[in-house]
Amino acid sequence: MASLAFLGLGVMGGPMAGHLASAGHDVAVYNRTKAKADQWVEAHGGRAGDTPRAAAEGADMVMACVGNDDDLRSVCLGEDGAFAGMGAGSVFVDHTTVSAEVTRELAAAAAEHGIAYVDAPVSGGQAGAENGQLVIMCGGTAADYQRVEPVMAAYAKLSKLMGEVGAGQLTKMVNQICIAGLLQGLSEGMAFAQKAGLDGEAVVDVIQGGAAGSWQMVNRHKTMLAGKYEHGFAVDWMRKDLGICLKEGENIGAPLPGTALIDQFYKDVQAMGGGRWDTSSLMARLVKLAQ
Repeated sequence: MASLAFLGLGVMGGPMAGHLASAGHDVAVYNRTKAKADQWVEAHGGRAGDTPRAAAEGADMVMACVGNDDDLRSVCLGEDGAFAGMGAGSVFVDHTTVSAEVTRELAAAAAEHGIAYVDAPVSGGQAGAENGQLVIMCGGTAADYQRVEPVMAAYAKLSKLMGEVGAGQLTKMVNQICIAGLLQGLSEGMAFAQKAGLDGEAVVDVIQGGAAGSWQMVNRHKTMLAGKYEHGFAVDWMRKDLGICLKEGENIGAPLPGTALIDQFYKDVQAMGGGRWDTSSLMARLVKLAQ
């Protein structure tokens, strides 16, 4: 059993930290809103730190799952940051979806403190976090990955080392690019079925077992057909992720024309008041256009 710290107790981080505690690890937590950290301790035990540094002191490994590049910098750097409290030989594991640029920047800063760094963004959403069924894409050395993999197993159904530091984030970008395309295609298909007067449920029953089938189709078609979009990853966060993808695409010379277009479709959804709707709400935009 390891001495751990977990920074960020949102809809993903809270359950992930809970799985670590349930696995028997000694877990200290930090959250920007202290009341949430206190509630977590009341439910799971352990202790809450007033700062990232206070939570990280004495930890063998520190996990983070926060919002964006700036949020990650804020919990890592400075006199109250986690790196200031971590000892040489410890490991920082970042589960946030952020840019490869900030990942490499913070890995270099960690190395100055003798701290190993593994970028480990996750896929699976809130349900995956709550059920301990996340997919984790990792970047780092093989030795560092081998240290953290058994600990991450508390909330993972699959984890894989993809390459050096930054490779985990690049793999997550591929994941988001693919999801965006799948959801646009599914939205167009379901909207078309409705407009054509077909029974959407019957259509999915026929096509989900063939080449058109996907996780999104199986798990989201019912709520999409019902016009309900409160069942997963928010549009605001998807646009943050797609922005990271588009910037990296420019950096490496990888054209992403479809991703850029779908990003603008999500911008339209935000303008409709759907920033907190789930990502399948691309269909709501099409329904509105068809009215």
